[in-house]
Amino acid sequence: MSMMRHGWALIVASSLLLFTSFPTVSLGISPPRSLLDRFSASGRYLTTQEQWFNQTLDHFSPYDHRQFQQRYYEFLDYFRIPDGPIFLVICGEYTCSGISNDYIGVLAKKFGAAVVSLEHRYYGKSSPFKSLSTENLRHLSSKQALFDLAVFRQYYQDSLNLKLNRSVGENPWFVFGISYPGALSAWFRLKFPHLTCGSLASSAVVLSVYNFTEFDQQVGESAGAECKTALQETTKLVEQRLAEDGKKLKSLFGAADLEIDGDFMYFLADAAATAFQYGNPDKVCKPLVEANKAGEDLVDAYAKYVKEYYVGTFGVGVQTYNQEHLKNTAVTEDSADRLWWFQVCTEVAYFQVAPANDSIRSSKVDTRYHLDLCKNVFGEGIFPDVTSTNIYYGGTNIAGSKIIFTNGSQDPWRHASKQTPSPDMPSYTVTCYNCGHGTDIRGCPQSPLNLEGNEKNCTNPDAVRKARAKITDHIDLWLSQCKDTDDGFSFI
Repeated sequence: MSMMRHGWALIVASSLLLFTSFPTVSLGISPPRSLLDRFSASGRYLTTQEQWFNQTLDHFSPYDHRQFQQRYYEFLDYFRIPDGPIFLVICGEYTCSGISNDYIGVLAKKFGAAVVSLEHRYYGKSSPFKSLSTENLRHLSSKQALFDLAVFRQYYQDSLNLKLNRSVGENPWFVFGISYPGALSAWFRLKFPHLTCGSLASSAVVLSVYNFTEFDQQVGESAGAECKTALQETTKLVEQRLAEDGKKLKSLFGAADLEIDGDFMYFLADAAATAFQYGNPDKVCKPLVEANKAGEDLVDAYAKYVKEYYVGTFGVGVQTYNQEHLKNTAVTEDSADRLWWFQVCTEVAYFQVAPANDSIRSSKVDTRYHLDLCKNVFGEGIFPDVTSTNIYYGGTNIAGSKIIFTNGSQDPWRHASKQTPSPDMPSYTVTCYNCGHGTDIRGCPQSPLNLEGNEKNCTNPDAVRKARAKITDHIDLWLSQCKDTDDGFSFI
Protein backbone atom coordinates (compact mmCIF):
# COMPACT_ATOMS: atom_id res chain seq x y z
CA MET A 1 0.00 0.00 0.00
CA SER A 2 2.81 2.44 0.89
CA MET A 3 4.54 1.57 -2.43
CA MET A 4 1.36 2.44 -4.31
CA ARG A 5 1.10 5.76 -2.48
CA HIS A 6 4.75 6.51 -3.21
CA GLY A 7 4.32 5.75 -6.90
CA TRP A 8 1.22 7.92 -7.15
CA ALA A 9 3.03 10.74 -5.37
CA LEU A 10 5.77 10.63 -8.02
CA ILE A 11 3.18 10.79 -10.78
CA VAL A 12 1.45 13.75 -9.14
CA ALA A 13 4.74 15.56 -8.53
CA SER A 14 5.87 15.16 -12.14
CA SER A 15 2.45 16.23 -13.43
CA LEU A 16 2.42 19.30 -11.22
CA LEU A 17 5.79 20.26 -12.66
CA LEU A 18 4.14 20.38 -16.06
CA PHE A 19 1.19 22.42 -14.79
CA THR A 20 3.36 25.03 -13.11
CA SER A 21 5.18 25.67 -16.38
CA PHE A 22 2.36 27.85 -17.74
CA PRO A 23 3.95 30.83 -19.58
CA THR A 24 4.28 34.03 -17.54
CA VAL A 25 4.70 37.61 -18.65
CA SER A 26 5.79 40.46 -16.43
CA LEU A 27 4.01 43.79 -16.62
CA GLY A 28 5.81 46.98 -15.68
CA ILE A 29 2.80 48.49 -13.94
CA SER A 30 2.92 48.94 -10.49
CA PRO A 31 -7.61 49.42 -0.43
CA PRO A 32 -11.49 50.69 -0.96
CA ARG A 33 -13.22 51.45 2.23
CA SER A 34 -15.50 49.13 4.18
CA LEU A 35 -15.70 46.41 1.52
CA LEU A 36 -11.93 46.05 1.38
CA ASP A 37 -10.52 42.71 2.45
CA ARG A 38 -7.20 43.64 4.07
CA PHE A 39 -4.57 41.15 4.99
CA SER A 40 -0.82 41.12 4.62
CA ALA A 41 2.51 39.44 5.17
CA SER A 42 4.08 36.28 3.85
CA GLY A 43 2.52 33.01 4.95
CA ARG A 44 -0.95 34.46 4.48
CA TYR A 45 -1.15 33.13 0.94
CA LEU A 46 -1.23 29.71 -0.68
CA THR A 47 0.71 31.28 -3.55
CA THR A 48 1.86 34.69 -4.77
CA GLN A 49 3.29 33.45 -8.09
CA GLU A 50 1.93 35.74 -10.83
CA GLN A 51 0.52 34.41 -14.10
CA TRP A 52 -0.81 36.44 -17.04
CA PHE A 53 -3.12 36.08 -20.00
CA ASN A 54 -4.63 38.36 -22.65
CA GLN A 55 -8.14 39.56 -21.82
CA THR A 56 -10.66 41.30 -24.08
CA LEU A 57 -11.16 44.96 -23.15
CA ASP A 58 -14.81 45.29 -24.22
CA HIS A 59 -16.81 42.08 -24.26
CA PHE A 60 -19.91 43.85 -25.58
CA SER A 61 -18.48 45.55 -28.66
CA PRO A 62 -18.54 43.73 -32.00
CA TYR A 63 -15.72 45.86 -33.42
CA ASP A 64 -13.42 46.73 -30.49
CA HIS A 65 -10.89 43.89 -30.30
CA ARG A 66 -8.36 45.49 -27.98
CA GLN A 67 -6.90 43.39 -25.21
CA PHE A 68 -5.06 43.92 -21.95
CA GLN A 69 -3.01 41.65 -19.72
CA GLN A 70 -4.83 40.35 -16.69
CA ARG A 71 -3.12 38.79 -13.68
CA TYR A 72 -4.11 35.50 -12.10
CA TYR A 73 -2.77 32.89 -9.68
CA GLU A 74 -2.96 29.11 -9.46
CA PHE A 75 -2.38 26.67 -6.60
CA LEU A 76 -2.09 23.02 -7.54
CA ASP A 77 -0.71 21.30 -4.42
CA TYR A 78 -4.04 19.64 -3.62
CA PHE A 79 -5.15 18.99 -7.20
CA ARG A 80 -6.38 15.46 -7.86
CA ILE A 81 -5.06 14.81 -11.35
CA PRO A 82 -6.70 14.66 -13.84
CA ASP A 83 -10.36 14.98 -12.89
CA GLY A 84 -10.31 17.01 -9.66
CA PRO A 85 -12.50 20.12 -9.43
CA ILE A 86 -11.25 23.63 -10.04
CA PHE A 87 -12.10 26.29 -7.45
CA LEU A 88 -12.29 29.78 -8.94
CA VAL A 89 -11.72 32.38 -6.20
CA ILE A 90 -12.84 35.82 -7.34
CA CYS A 91 -10.71 38.82 -6.45
CA GLY A 92 -12.51 42.13 -6.12
CA GLU A 93 -12.02 45.84 -5.52
CA TYR A 94 -8.41 45.69 -4.37
CA THR A 95 -4.94 44.66 -5.47
CA CYS A 96 -4.95 40.87 -5.69
CA SER A 97 -1.56 39.76 -4.37
CA GLY A 98 -2.14 36.01 -4.32
CA ILE A 99 -4.51 33.25 -3.21
CA SER A 100 -5.33 33.77 0.43
CA ASN A 101 -4.71 30.95 2.88
CA ASP A 102 -8.24 30.81 4.26
CA TYR A 103 -10.96 28.15 4.56
CA ILE A 104 -11.18 27.77 0.78
CA GLY A 105 -7.75 26.13 0.97
CA VAL A 106 -9.14 23.65 3.51
CA LEU A 107 -12.00 22.87 1.13
CA ALA A 108 -9.58 22.50 -1.78
CA LYS A 109 -7.59 19.91 0.17
CA LYS A 110 -10.78 18.03 1.07
CA PHE A 111 -12.06 17.91 -2.52
CA GLY A 112 -8.69 17.55 -4.29
CA ALA A 113 -9.22 20.85 -6.08
CA ALA A 114 -6.95 23.16 -8.00
CA VAL A 115 -7.42 26.78 -6.91
CA VAL A 116 -7.22 29.67 -9.37
CA SER A 117 -7.86 33.36 -8.77
CA LEU A 118 -8.27 36.21 -11.26
CA GLU A 119 -7.52 39.84 -10.47
CA HIS A 120 -10.43 42.20 -11.19
CA ARG A 121 -9.96 44.36 -14.27
CA TYR A 122 -8.42 47.80 -13.59
CA TYR A 123 -7.32 46.89 -10.05
CA GLY A 124 -3.77 46.07 -8.99
CA LYS A 125 -1.61 45.24 -12.00
CA SER A 126 -4.55 44.46 -14.30
CA SER A 127 -5.06 48.01 -15.58
CA PRO A 128 -5.94 48.36 -19.28
CA PHE A 129 -4.87 52.02 -19.36
CA LYS A 130 -2.02 54.19 -18.10
CA SER A 131 -4.50 56.85 -16.98
CA LEU A 132 -7.65 56.35 -14.90
CA SER A 133 -9.53 59.28 -16.36
CA THR A 134 -13.31 59.02 -16.20
CA GLU A 135 -13.36 58.35 -19.94
CA ASN A 136 -10.92 55.46 -19.54
CA LEU A 137 -13.05 53.92 -16.78
CA ARG A 138 -15.96 53.26 -19.12
CA HIS A 139 -15.04 49.55 -19.29
CA LEU A 140 -15.00 49.16 -15.50
CA SER A 141 -18.19 47.38 -14.47
CA SER A 142 -19.43 44.18 -12.87
CA LYS A 143 -20.82 43.09 -16.25
CA GLN A 144 -17.41 43.28 -17.90
CA ALA A 145 -15.82 41.60 -14.85
CA LEU A 146 -18.21 38.65 -15.09
CA PHE A 147 -17.35 38.17 -18.74
CA ASP A 148 -13.66 38.33 -17.77
CA LEU A 149 -14.26 35.41 -15.42
CA ALA A 150 -16.06 33.42 -18.13
CA VAL A 151 -13.28 33.99 -20.67
CA PHE A 152 -10.62 33.16 -18.09
CA ARG A 153 -12.46 30.00 -17.10
CA GLN A 154 -12.44 28.82 -20.71
CA TYR A 155 -8.80 29.83 -21.20
CA TYR A 156 -7.66 27.97 -18.10
CA GLN A 157 -9.67 24.84 -18.88
CA ASP A 158 -8.25 24.75 -22.43
CA SER A 159 -4.72 25.21 -21.06
CA LEU A 160 -5.28 22.40 -18.57
CA ASN A 161 -6.63 20.08 -21.27
CA LEU A 162 -3.55 20.81 -23.37
CA LYS A 163 -1.24 19.89 -20.50
CA LEU A 164 -3.26 16.74 -19.83
CA ASN A 165 -3.17 15.88 -23.54
CA ARG A 166 -6.95 15.74 -23.38
CA SER A 167 -8.98 16.80 -26.43
CA VAL A 168 -12.43 16.55 -24.81
CA GLY A 169 -13.81 16.70 -21.31
CA GLU A 170 -13.73 19.31 -18.57
CA ASN A 171 -13.08 19.52 -14.85
CA PRO A 172 -15.99 20.53 -12.63
CA TRP A 173 -15.74 24.19 -11.54
CA PHE A 174 -16.97 25.87 -8.37
CA VAL A 175 -16.86 29.63 -7.75
CA PHE A 176 -16.14 31.48 -4.49
CA GLY A 177 -16.26 35.12 -3.43
CA ILE A 178 -16.63 37.36 -0.38
CA SER A 179 -18.40 40.75 -0.33
CA TYR A 180 -18.45 42.36 -3.79
CA PRO A 181 -16.66 39.26 -5.14
CA GLY A 182 -19.38 37.33 -3.30
CA ALA A 183 -21.94 39.15 -5.41
CA LEU A 184 -19.87 38.40 -8.52
CA SER A 185 -19.84 34.74 -7.48
CA ALA A 186 -23.64 34.65 -7.29
CA TRP A 187 -24.01 36.65 -10.50
CA PHE A 188 -21.56 34.39 -12.33
CA ARG A 189 -23.68 31.35 -11.54
CA LEU A 190 -26.77 33.37 -12.57
CA LYS A 191 -25.37 34.52 -15.92
CA PHE A 192 -23.11 31.57 -16.79
CA PRO A 193 -24.74 28.50 -15.17
CA HIS A 194 -23.20 26.21 -17.81
CA LEU A 195 -19.68 27.18 -16.68
CA THR A 196 -19.86 26.27 -13.00
CA CYS A 197 -21.37 23.55 -10.83
CA GLY A 198 -22.29 26.12 -8.18
CA SER A 199 -21.06 29.06 -6.17
CA LEU A 200 -20.48 30.22 -2.62
CA ALA A 201 -21.57 33.84 -2.19
CA SER A 202 -20.17 34.86 1.20
CA SER A 203 -21.45 38.21 2.55
CA ALA A 204 -22.53 38.82 -1.03
CA VAL A 205 -23.84 42.35 -1.60
CA VAL A 206 -26.23 41.44 -4.42
CA LEU A 207 -28.69 44.27 -3.75
CA SER A 208 -27.74 47.68 -5.10
CA VAL A 209 -29.08 50.25 -2.63
CA TYR A 210 -29.45 53.97 -3.16
CA ASN A 211 -30.00 54.97 0.48
CA PHE A 212 -28.54 52.14 2.56
CA THR A 213 -29.82 53.24 5.99
CA GLU A 214 -29.91 49.61 7.19
CA PHE A 215 -26.11 49.66 7.32
CA ASP A 216 -26.04 52.25 10.10
CA GLN A 217 -28.98 50.63 11.87
CA GLN A 218 -27.11 47.31 11.98
CA VAL A 219 -24.06 49.05 13.45
CA GLY A 220 -26.28 50.25 16.30
CA GLU A 221 -27.83 46.82 16.79
CA SER A 222 -24.45 45.06 16.74
CA ALA A 223 -23.00 47.58 19.19
CA GLY A 224 -25.58 46.93 21.92
CA ALA A 225 -27.23 49.55 24.13
CA GLU A 226 -24.21 50.86 26.06
CA CYS A 227 -21.86 51.07 23.10
CA LYS A 228 -24.53 52.50 20.83
CA THR A 229 -25.23 55.29 23.32
CA ALA A 230 -21.52 56.07 23.58
CA LEU A 231 -21.12 56.14 19.79
CA GLN A 232 -24.12 58.44 19.37
CA GLU A 233 -22.86 60.79 22.08
CA THR A 234 -19.45 60.83 20.43
CA THR A 235 -20.99 61.82 17.10
CA LYS A 236 -22.89 64.70 18.75
CA LEU A 237 -19.74 65.98 20.45
CA VAL A 238 -17.75 65.71 17.21
CA GLU A 239 -20.39 67.72 15.34
CA GLN A 240 -20.33 70.43 18.01
CA ARG A 241 -16.54 70.72 17.97
CA LEU A 242 -16.46 70.61 14.19
CA ALA A 243 -18.61 73.75 14.17
CA GLU A 244 -16.46 75.42 16.84
CA ASP A 245 -12.97 74.64 15.55
CA GLY A 246 -12.95 72.12 12.72
CA LYS A 247 -9.23 72.40 12.04
CA LYS A 248 -8.29 71.55 15.61
CA LEU A 249 -10.73 68.65 15.74
CA LYS A 250 -9.52 67.10 12.49
CA SER A 251 -5.92 67.39 13.65
CA LEU A 252 -6.85 65.45 16.78
CA PHE A 253 -7.82 62.54 14.52
CA GLY A 254 -4.81 62.95 12.25
CA ALA A 255 -7.17 64.00 9.47
CA ALA A 256 -6.34 67.66 8.90
CA ASP A 257 -6.16 67.08 5.14
CA LEU A 258 -9.88 66.25 4.95
CA GLU A 259 -11.10 69.75 4.18
CA ILE A 260 -14.63 68.66 3.27
CA ASP A 261 -16.56 68.04 6.49
CA GLY A 262 -18.55 65.23 4.89
CA ASP A 263 -15.32 63.38 4.07
CA PHE A 264 -14.19 63.71 7.67
CA MET A 265 -17.49 62.49 9.10
CA TYR A 266 -17.55 59.57 6.66
CA PHE A 267 -14.04 58.65 7.82
CA LEU A 268 -15.19 58.61 11.46
CA ALA A 269 -18.35 56.63 10.63
CA ASP A 270 -16.41 53.98 8.72
CA ALA A 271 -13.91 53.70 11.56
CA ALA A 272 -16.70 52.56 13.88
CA ALA A 273 -18.52 50.36 11.37
CA THR A 274 -15.35 48.47 10.44
CA ALA A 275 -14.97 47.12 13.99
CA PHE A 276 -18.34 45.36 13.70
CA GLN A 277 -17.93 44.41 10.05
CA TYR A 278 -14.69 42.55 10.65
CA GLY A 279 -15.51 40.96 13.98
CA ASN A 280 -13.68 43.29 16.37
CA PRO A 281 -16.54 44.99 18.30
CA ASP A 282 -14.57 45.30 21.55
CA LYS A 283 -11.86 47.36 19.85
CA VAL A 284 -14.26 50.32 19.65
CA CYS A 285 -16.86 49.53 22.31
CA LYS A 286 -14.64 48.80 25.29
CA PRO A 287 -12.72 52.12 25.35
CA LEU A 288 -15.82 54.22 24.60
CA VAL A 289 -18.05 52.55 27.19
CA GLU A 290 -15.32 52.81 29.82
CA ALA A 291 -14.70 56.47 28.99
CA ASN A 292 -18.43 57.20 29.14
CA LYS A 293 -18.80 55.54 32.55
CA ALA A 294 -15.77 57.40 33.91
CA GLY A 295 -16.97 60.75 32.60
CA GLU A 296 -13.91 61.07 30.39
CA ASP A 297 -13.76 62.85 27.04
CA LEU A 298 -15.42 60.58 24.49
CA VAL A 299 -13.91 62.44 21.55
CA ASP A 300 -10.40 61.86 22.89
CA ALA A 301 -11.17 58.18 23.47
CA TYR A 302 -12.56 57.80 19.96
CA ALA A 303 -9.61 59.63 18.41
CA LYS A 304 -7.27 57.21 20.17
CA TYR A 305 -9.21 54.24 18.75
CA VAL A 306 -9.24 55.68 15.24
CA LYS A 307 -5.51 56.42 15.18
CA GLU A 308 -4.34 53.26 16.92
CA TYR A 309 -6.70 50.68 15.44
CA TYR A 310 -8.41 51.93 12.28
CA VAL A 311 -5.42 53.77 10.85
CA GLY A 312 -2.68 51.92 12.76
CA THR A 313 -3.56 48.23 13.04
CA PHE A 314 -6.24 47.99 10.34
CA GLY A 315 -4.16 50.15 8.03
CA VAL A 316 -6.70 52.48 6.44
CA GLY A 317 -5.19 55.62 4.95
CA VAL A 318 -6.89 58.92 5.80
CA GLN A 319 -6.36 60.00 2.17
CA THR A 320 -8.78 57.26 1.13
CA TYR A 321 -11.53 59.67 2.21
CA ASN A 322 -10.07 62.77 0.56
CA GLN A 323 -11.96 63.72 -2.60
CA GLU A 324 -8.86 65.44 -3.96
CA HIS A 325 -7.04 62.11 -3.63
CA LEU A 326 -9.92 60.33 -5.38
CA LYS A 327 -9.45 62.65 -8.38
CA ASN A 328 -5.95 61.28 -8.99
CA THR A 329 -5.98 59.53 -12.38
CA ALA A 330 -2.50 58.03 -12.11
CA VAL A 331 -2.22 54.23 -11.94
CA THR A 332 -0.73 53.63 -8.49
CA GLU A 333 -1.06 51.25 -5.55
CA ASP A 334 -3.74 53.59 -4.18
CA SER A 335 -5.85 53.52 -7.34
CA ALA A 336 -8.36 51.09 -5.78
CA ASP A 337 -9.97 54.01 -3.90
CA ARG A 338 -10.86 55.87 -7.09
CA LEU A 339 -11.79 52.69 -8.96
CA TRP A 340 -14.22 51.43 -6.33
CA TRP A 341 -15.87 54.82 -6.02
CA PHE A 342 -16.43 54.78 -9.79
CA GLN A 343 -18.28 51.48 -9.44
CA VAL A 344 -20.22 52.88 -6.50
CA CYS A 345 -21.10 56.03 -8.43
CA THR A 346 -22.21 54.22 -11.58
CA GLU A 347 -23.65 50.83 -10.59
CA VAL A 348 -24.26 49.85 -7.00
CA ALA A 349 -24.43 52.99 -4.77
CA TYR A 350 -24.55 51.36 -1.31
CA PHE A 351 -24.81 54.95 -0.01
CA GLN A 352 -24.36 54.43 3.74
CA VAL A 353 -26.47 57.39 4.78
CA ALA A 354 -27.62 58.32 8.27
CA PRO A 355 -31.18 57.16 9.05
CA ALA A 356 -33.69 59.89 9.88
CA ASN A 357 -33.86 58.74 13.50
CA ASP A 358 -31.56 57.08 16.03
CA SER A 359 -28.48 57.13 13.80
CA ILE A 360 -24.88 56.40 14.75
CA ARG A 361 -23.25 58.38 11.97
CA SER A 362 -23.56 62.08 11.36
CA SER A 363 -26.44 63.44 9.29
CA LYS A 364 -23.74 65.13 7.17
CA VAL A 365 -23.23 61.70 5.60
CA ASP A 366 -26.40 61.93 3.53
CA THR A 367 -27.51 61.32 -0.05
CA ARG A 368 -26.41 64.77 -1.18
CA TYR A 369 -22.90 64.16 0.16
CA HIS A 370 -22.57 61.00 -1.96
CA LEU A 371 -24.01 62.53 -5.12
CA ASP A 372 -21.78 65.57 -4.75
CA LEU A 373 -18.77 63.29 -4.34
CA CYS A 374 -19.63 61.41 -7.54
CA LYS A 375 -19.98 64.66 -9.47
CA ASN A 376 -16.89 66.26 -7.94
CA VAL A 377 -14.62 63.26 -8.51
CA PHE A 378 -15.86 61.95 -11.87
CA GLY A 379 -17.70 64.83 -13.50
CA GLU A 380 -21.19 65.89 -14.51
CA GLY A 381 -23.78 63.19 -15.09
CA ILE A 382 -22.12 60.44 -13.04
CA PHE A 383 -24.56 58.81 -10.62
CA PRO A 384 -25.58 55.21 -9.83
CA ASP A 385 -28.44 53.65 -11.76
CA VAL A 386 -29.34 51.10 -9.11
CA THR A 387 -32.68 50.31 -10.73
CA SER A 388 -30.97 49.04 -13.87
CA THR A 389 -28.44 47.08 -11.83
CA ASN A 390 -31.15 45.34 -9.82
CA ILE A 391 -33.20 44.66 -12.95
CA TYR A 392 -30.14 43.07 -14.57
CA TYR A 393 -29.20 40.83 -11.61
CA GLY A 394 -32.45 40.62 -9.62
CA GLY A 395 -31.20 42.06 -6.33
CA THR A 396 -32.25 39.82 -3.44
CA ASN A 397 -34.81 38.25 -5.79
CA ILE A 398 -31.98 36.76 -7.83
CA ALA A 399 -33.39 33.87 -9.87
CA GLY A 400 -30.36 31.61 -9.88
CA SER A 401 -29.67 28.11 -8.68
CA LYS A 402 -26.97 26.22 -6.80
CA ILE A 403 -25.80 29.35 -4.97
CA ILE A 404 -24.98 29.28 -1.25
CA PHE A 405 -25.47 32.62 0.53
CA THR A 406 -23.78 33.12 3.89
CA ASN A 407 -23.69 36.12 6.24
CA GLY A 408 -22.37 37.05 9.66
CA SER A 409 -25.00 38.15 12.16
CA GLN A 410 -23.13 41.34 13.13
CA ASP A 411 -22.14 42.41 9.62
CA PRO A 412 -23.75 45.72 8.52
CA TRP A 413 -23.50 44.58 4.89
CA ARG A 414 -25.80 41.59 5.36
CA HIS A 415 -28.84 43.73 4.57
CA ALA A 416 -27.62 44.00 0.98
CA SER A 417 -27.33 40.20 0.77
CA LYS A 418 -29.88 37.45 0.23
CA GLN A 419 -30.89 36.28 3.71
CA THR A 420 -34.07 34.38 2.84
CA PRO A 421 -33.35 30.84 1.64
CA SER A 422 -35.03 29.20 -1.32
CA PRO A 423 -34.93 25.51 -2.30
CA ASP A 424 -31.94 25.73 -4.65
CA MET A 425 -30.33 28.80 -3.05
CA PRO A 426 -29.76 28.08 0.66
CA SER A 427 -28.91 30.99 2.91
CA TYR A 428 -27.14 30.66 6.27
CA THR A 429 -26.48 33.35 8.88
CA VAL A 430 -23.57 32.60 11.18
CA THR A 431 -24.58 33.97 14.57
CA CYS A 432 -22.13 35.11 17.23
CA TYR A 433 -20.89 38.27 18.95
CA ASN A 434 -17.97 38.69 16.55
CA CYS A 435 -19.37 37.11 13.37
CA GLY A 436 -18.93 39.66 10.64
CA HIS A 437 -17.99 39.90 6.98
CA GLY A 438 -16.95 36.56 5.48
CA THR A 439 -16.88 34.66 8.77
CA ASP A 440 -17.56 31.34 7.03
CA ILE A 441 -14.36 31.77 4.99
CA ARG A 442 -12.15 33.92 7.23
CA GLY A 443 -13.10 32.90 10.78
CA CYS A 444 -13.15 35.50 13.60
CA PRO A 445 -12.11 38.23 13.50
CA GLN A 446 -11.75 38.73 9.76
CA SER A 447 -8.87 41.15 10.05
CA PRO A 448 -6.11 40.26 10.43
CA LEU A 449 -6.62 37.08 8.44
CA ASN A 450 -6.85 33.81 10.36
CA LEU A 451 -4.82 31.13 8.63
CA GLU A 452 -7.15 28.52 7.12
CA GLY A 453 -10.09 30.55 8.44
CA ASN A 454 -9.61 29.10 11.93
CA GLU A 455 -12.88 29.54 13.85
CA LYS A 456 -11.44 29.03 17.33
CA ASN A 457 -11.57 32.77 18.15
CA CYS A 458 -15.25 33.08 17.23
CA THR A 459 -17.50 33.54 20.25
CA ASN A 460 -19.68 30.75 18.82
CA PRO A 461 -17.34 28.42 16.89
CA ASP A 462 -20.08 25.78 16.71
CA ALA A 463 -22.18 28.14 14.59
CA VAL A 464 -19.29 28.54 12.16
CA ARG A 465 -18.67 24.80 12.02
CA LYS A 466 -22.35 24.08 11.36
CA ALA A 467 -22.46 26.57 8.49
CA ARG A 468 -19.27 25.11 7.06
CA ALA A 469 -20.68 21.58 7.27
CA LYS A 470 -23.71 22.70 5.25
CA ILE A 471 -21.46 24.46 2.74
CA THR A 472 -19.37 21.31 2.33
CA ASP A 473 -22.48 19.15 1.82
CA HIS A 474 -23.76 21.45 -0.93
CA ILE A 475 -20.40 21.59 -2.69
CA ASP A 476 -20.17 17.79 -2.55
CA LEU A 477 -23.70 17.36 -3.90
CA TRP A 478 -23.44 19.93 -6.66
CA LEU A 479 -20.04 18.71 -7.85
CA SER A 480 -21.47 15.21 -8.06
CA GLN A 481 -24.37 16.52 -10.15
CA CYS A 482 -22.03 17.82 -12.85
CA LYS A 483 -22.38 15.04 -15.37
CA ASP A 484 -19.39 14.13 -17.51
CA THR A 485 -20.35 13.69 -21.17
CA ASP A 486 -18.44 13.20 -24.39
CA ASP A 487 -18.55 16.95 -24.95
CA GLY A 488 -17.47 17.88 -21.43
CA PHE A 489 -19.48 18.53 -18.30
CA SER A 490 -23.21 19.12 -18.31
CA PHE A 491 -24.05 21.68 -15.61
CA ILE A 492 -27.60 21.18 -14.38
